[in-house]
Amino acid sequence: MRKKIVAGNWKMNLTHEEAIELHSAIEASLSNITCEVYHFVPSIYLKSIIDQKKQVQVGAQNAHPQPKGAFTGEVSMQQIKTLGSSAVLIGHSERRLLFNETDIFLKEKVDAALQNQLTVFFCCGESLQQREQDAHEEVIAHQLNNSLFHLSESDFKNIIIAYEPIWAIGTGKTATSEQANAMHKHIRNLIQHKYSLETAEATTILYGGSCNPTNAQELFSKSDIDGGLIGGASLKSTDFLSIISVYND
Repeated sequence: MRKKIVAGNWKMNLTHEEAIELHSAIEASLSNITCEVYHFVPSIYLKSIIDQKKQVQVGAQNAHPQPKGAFTGEVSMQQIKTLGSSAVLIGHSERRLLFNETDIFLKEKVDAALQNQLTVFFCCGESLQQREQDAHEEVIAHQLNNSLFHLSESDFKNIIIAYEPIWAIGTGKTATSEQANAMHKHIRNLIQHKYSLETAEATTILYGGSCNPTNAQELFSKSDIDGGLIGGASLKSTDFLSIISVYND
């Protein structure tokens, strides 16, 4: 049975005090949860949040593929691992668009993360123009082929996919549940073609396009959507807990 996951991506938000308060509020309110919960936090808060974690897994939003070197301002996979991070986000659209991260660079990140026994949350998605041109399935296939499908089947089992239509991130827009589920099915079919039906059925695929308390129930009810990578709604404990509660109803 596939893991169900609700993961919060805090992005570049919250003071240190606010971060501690938010994490503590989530931890204190979780009981008998039937899904896994993650917080992806700014790297400077990793140690503080990890020291408090009980049920919520803590991951980094970014890390460099090289183990060390003259990369001022970067942190390595090894460094976040030694702090106790269990996972790392790779391929988020903001990293691709704002920091010009290519598929090849993301491939290097994936390899470095797995070498450090980190679970990879790999993001993929298309722009509005690509969807309107009916190229969205090809775009996703290209991203997976270039950055993930070099992995062995055993290594691929440490990958969580997060589908994030770029046009539905931070815009208040969201794909319909039917659109989202169709793309999740497409991703699962690509995995089956590359590896096996067993691996495809075991891979957790999250929706990452403006999921919120209003639409989470409908999205998570779809056959191929296994939870969400939550942005803005993860910054409010009541909203994030409401999304988590979908799996506890």
